[in-house]
Amino acid sequence: MQYHSHLDKSVTASFGDALLASLTPDGGLWMPNKIPHFTPGQMADLGAMDFADCAAALAAHFTDDRFDEETLKSLCRDAYSYDVPMMTLGGERLDPAMAPNADEFVLELFHGPTLAFKDFAARFMGRAASHLMASSGQRRTILVATSGDTGGAIGDAFLDQDGVQVFILFPKGGVSKVQEQQLCTMGGKNSNVRALSVDGTFDDCQALVKTAFADAELSKRFDLMSANSINVGRVIPQSFYYVWASLQAKAAYPTRDLVISIPSGNLGNLTGGLIARKMGAPIDRFVVSHNVNDPFVDYLKDGEYRPRPSTPTLSNAMDIGRPNNFPRILSLFDGNLDAIREVCWGVSFDDETTARHIRRIYTDTGYLMCPHTAVGHMGMRAFREAHDIDATFLTVGTAHPAKFADSLETIIREDVPMPAPLAAAFEAKKRVTTIDPTLDALVDQIALVVT
Repeated sequence: MQYHSHLDKSVTASFGDALLASLTPDGGLWMPNKIPHFTPGQMADLGAMDFADCAAALAAHFTDDRFDEETLKSLCRDAYSYDVPMMTLGGERLDPAMAPNADEFVLELFHGPTLAFKDFAARFMGRAASHLMASSGQRRTILVATSGDTGGAIGDAFLDQDGVQVFILFPKGGVSKVQEQQLCTMGGKNSNVRALSVDGTFDDCQALVKTAFADAELSKRFDLMSANSINVGRVIPQSFYYVWASLQAKAAYPTRDLVISIPSGNLGNLTGGLIARKMGAPIDRFVVSHNVNDPFVDYLKDGEYRPRPSTPTLSNAMDIGRPNNFPRILSLFDGNLDAIREVCWGVSFDDETTARHIRRIYTDTGYLMCPHTAVGHMGMRAFREAHDIDATFLTVGTAHPAKFADSLETIIREDVPMPAPLAAAFEAKKRVTTIDPTLDALVDQIALVVT
């Protein structure tokens, strides 16, 4: 597969080169030259595989000749050694062989090592990058801005890998206590993963990363690589679980439409879903569910895209006023707003409504949602109220609720049990440096460890 800049289709690269380069030379985002399309029969074959093998089969169409079939199978089986369940709020699992009498499910994408959906993309990306660098002796300095879970997933994916230094930038006071503890305790004293608390917002963190990559001299000096969703190596793997999950849902309920609600911020998860749909995944509509940081919802309503400073919310990983992947969505639809509206339906919610929904669902069913998943579930419910259709409604569950124990315990007035990986993080010593939101401050930290 060849990739091109969304700004200029004549600027091209292979998958491996696009992955390691992050941004295009002209400052654009890499896009696949052609999205493969699978027939219903081919899709059925993919749905009959387990998730890891399905992911490997899809990846073969997006990578290059440095990734043979066995390499991709090994990579995906190693990356995806955990469960990908679709659950009712009552605890029944969607299984094509024994489909529950239900139409609402949560696609729980938080059973990986850092308990967040970001593990899917990060683990594929980390292993793919390591495979490329091992054969070439290259090194990389990875910069990743995080509003919550991305940093933890990337840090875990690249921890202790030779030739790689990782700098995680997160907004000071802008992530949950559990997330911060996880971000700041990766590895030991000499870990290759370093946490930088930026005295600003997530938008400041994201702007620092973009500014660093825009500086050609700096990028070359430190061999910079981004692990945010501006990197195509993050976006493409997110299409894999949409293909596989939609096939399981369609096999269980073949006569129904399929509607998927995605908690959204930077729009990378939505972009992955849209790519899956273009591949032939049986997905009829996406509900794009936002908190009050909702420029994409405004765009769907009136056709005007108005990025703006972000506002802190309960669902902090979605506190993004300038979503990176908006240009990719435009590219997928050739800028056709009506075509985007046919597939995407947007809605947003404030914190008070989110907290009330979390409390109500927990009281009624015992199912505890993280704030992001709750926003997605509210979006799905709002879509149902506005559309009278017979469908399977799937909400994307993006993070384990324990990652937001500090806010959830206030909402439900009960303790939230801590899974073993998070409990272990609280036993470890934090290592973090606070910096000003300036490029000079960031460069000073990189120069301390990268020569």
